Amino acid sequence: MRILVIHNQLWAHYKSKLFSEIYSNLRSFEPESVFSVAHIALHEASRSVMKDDETVKYDYPYQVLFNRSLDSVGFKERTKALFKTFNEFQPTILNVTGYFDYAQIALMVYARMKGVKVVLSSESSTMDHNRSAVKEKIKSWIVSNANAFFCFGKSSADYLLSLGVKESQIAARHAAVIDEDIVRTNFDQARGAVNHNVPSEINRQFVYVGRLAAEKNLEMLIEAFKAIKEKSAGAQWNLLFVGDGPARKNLELLSGDHLQNKSIIFAGGHPWYRVPEWLAKSDVLILPSKSEPWGLVVNEAMVCSMPVIVSEKCGCAEDLVKNNLNGFTFNPDNQSQLENAMQFFADHPEKIGPMGEVSLALVKPFSSKTVAKEMVACYKNLG
Repeated sequence: MRILVIHNQLWAHYKSKLFSEIYSNLRSFEPESVFSVAHIALHEASRSVMKDDETVKYDYPYQVLFNRSLDSVGFKERTKALFKTFNEFQPTILNVTGYFDYAQIALMVYARMKGVKVVLSSESSTMDHNRSAVKEKIKSWIVSNANAFFCFGKSSADYLLSLGVKESQIAARHAAVIDEDIVRTNFDQARGAVNHNVPSEINRQFVYVGRLAAEKNLEMLIEAFKAIKEKSAGAQWNLLFVGDGPARKNLELLSGDHLQNKSIIFAGGHPWYRVPEWLAKSDVLILPSKSEPWGLVVNEAMVCSMPVIVSEKCGCAEDLVKNNLNGFTFNPDNQSQLENAMQFFADHPEKIGPMGEVSLALVKPFSSKTVAKEMVACYKNLG
């Protein structure tokens, strides 16, 4: 087998973890195969602050076609570079990672004409964006050019089925992976330090991790937190924000006195492998987004045995959140539902540990090692 994966950007560490696991699996069980990842660019313009960080290294063969932002690479030069890479590598299996890039769509069609098997990795779900009948027909035609599919979770698998994909073509259904090894190791180390150095009477803490932007619905989160703070059980809880973004100033203003007395804390942005240190100081993760294709931070928290409160508009909600078992889902337009979920943990802190253990069990199918094996099995079946 000669497997070529097309991926948008190099600085996507969890994809690098998955590519590393695929490469390791191929070396062990399909040693005659050849594997390579062609990253189109370094990063998206909105993530230009991301840079090469040698703290965590991943082992897989790759090349970067353009040493600049993805947004600056035009359609013509992207198409030319992809076709050149394809023709030089001469794959027997092509794995593209989305159908929003017309250059990759053109490459899919070209590959099929050459007799190459095509795998499409899809993160889209029915809740991502507003749909139109015309766009759905176009997508149905696009997916008809693929032989097999890798999906983030149930919501993305269901969406592909609605586009006419056959159940048997979906080879991996849990591709929303993280680097669970590093996340859990760093969490355990930090949690040990917290338990050893911090007095037992420290406040409990809700935590949000991610970009501070309007679509994340953080104003409602602050208002909900204020509401439960007024109740006796909520008095012993803080709210921690880990991340940065354009909404930070407004959110700080909205926090008012809670910012001054440090019951609402803004920790700023941190590299992904430092996030577990903040999770270790917290008890329940909240992701209140109005729209979220998946929400990998939920995987991170669950790998760390934490309960979660997640907006039903997040792609991960259906797969990873079981109400009253490991957390709660809520309507992001309904503040009282969020308040009720937060109040539950304020009233029942003894539930945090057991519900966190359920989280750990529910996230296990999303293990990068397990998913990599499923993907390699798919490549082998196609090859």
